Amino acid sequence: MPELYEYLANVYATLGCFLRHRTARFTRSGPPCGVLAVGWIRSRSCVFVSFDLRLEGTPHERVLGSSRHATIFVHQFESFPGKGGLVKQGFQIELAPTPEQVARLASHTGLTRVVYNRCLDEVKRTLDARKAAREAGVPDNELPDLLGWSAPALERYWRSVAHEYEWFASENMSSRVPKEACRNLASALKNFSDSRKGTRRGRRMGFPKHKVRKHGEHFRIDEARLKPVSEWLIVVPNIGKITTRENMGWLTERIADSRARVLGSKVTRQAGRWFVSFQLEVDRTDINERHTVPAGAPSVGIDVGIKSFATIASSDGRVEDICLPAAVKKTRRRVRRLNKELARRVKGSSNWNTTRDRLAAAHVDAVNARKDFHHKLTTSLTRTKTAIVIEDLNVAGMVKNRRLARAISEQGWAEFARLLTYKAGWYGSEIVVADRWFASSRLCRACGAINASLTLNDRVWVCVCGVRHDRDVNAARNLLAQVAGIDMGLVA
Repeated sequence: MPELYEYLANVYATLGCFLRHRTARFTRSGPPCGVLAVGWIRSRSCVFVSFDLRLEGTPHERVLGSSRHATIFVHQFESFPGKGGLVKQGFQIELAPTPEQVARLASHTGLTRVVYNRCLDEVKRTLDARKAAREAGVPDNELPDLLGWSAPALERYWRSVAHEYEWFASENMSSRVPKEACRNLASALKNFSDSRKGTRRGRRMGFPKHKVRKHGEHFRIDEARLKPVSEWLIVVPNIGKITTRENMGWLTERIADSRARVLGSKVTRQAGRWFVSFQLEVDRTDINERHTVPAGAPSVGIDVGIKSFATIASSDGRVEDICLPAAVKKTRRRVRRLNKELARRVKGSSNWNTTRDRLAAAHVDAVNARKDFHHKLTTSLTRTKTAIVIEDLNVAGMVKNRRLARAISEQGWAEFARLLTYKAGWYGSEIVVADRWFASSRLCRACGAINASLTLNDRVWVCVCGVRHDRDVNAARNLLAQVAGIDMGLVA
């Protein structure tokens, strides 16, 4: 049947421009060989074409019948075009909703809490009922059934009780929000279970707790159902188009020419401001190539601290002290003042609520100022340095020192290291992590002796060999020496 093969070749050519989309469908009229309709769908690394055939008067009629639906495998690929530049990336933008849209967004955050808490209550109820039956001597094969901890099981339970909430249907709430709430609970239960078994890395996880409004308002929507439709507009299911406060041209251009696609989204309320965060799959090839580390760029060792955020020693002999921006210190003073003011207010009064909102806004400003500082510094380093040496710090253990906990937490060392790590992969820089027990501050780079008596109060110390060291500069240069081929010697 050469006509059919020729037609499928044309279909394959048409599919080429769609390969970067997650799912899509199209139909064409008037195909040859009795092909009534054609559709295609991408699933993981495969693309399938499905079409309806009407093969009359051919030997296939005896097998397929007069009309039959068939599926043909068309294409398999390891990654999208532009392999190597495709990464997962977050993109956050602030929204400017109308008062009516604010009410709709808030109702969906409440829906998330209702679904999560209702399913969690049922999980607890079945666990308690099973425990009580076992204590009463009921045989194991007659114990009450448990509610499954998987997302599909939780979703089935929610669908069975959703009719009890009349407002869910009457107010036209999105059905995707409960789905994501069930997935969130399933993930929390799995983390708890894995932590008890010892198969989960990190700190020990407790049993999930109820969601309450004061701990954060948010809701999630899967896939690309919440997406940007123009440079200044996004569309939210069951709510409509919402204006943004910033231009999204960088994102919309890449979505339009299939260099990016939305995997999921999350709407969050922070101190009265609404934000949407997109999880994207982006082809960053053009950006990464434009900002790749130049050949011959220096390497650096970074010693983080409290007095100065970081001391950076470069292989070209330069040493630089980086301090937190003044905006962070300014917001710290504002937070302290507002905390005192809130303590003087009568809880629940109008003035108390006003001060509480101002305090929340001050915390958000402090977070944003620190985040802006971290991003600018890490982007500059990873675009201009061949290798970056950092320490493997036990920050969780360090903050247990009550005298230094606030100062350490304010620096954001762990977030700084995380940003350096993934940006280095983008721009071709190398991250070297020194051993946690490497004595960077105590080690004399001249004779190799270790000053075991060095304390936090000793900012400058003199080695037994007579060399005088600034502890931060010495630590940064010792870290830099961890890069193969670099010998700092006695750089002044």
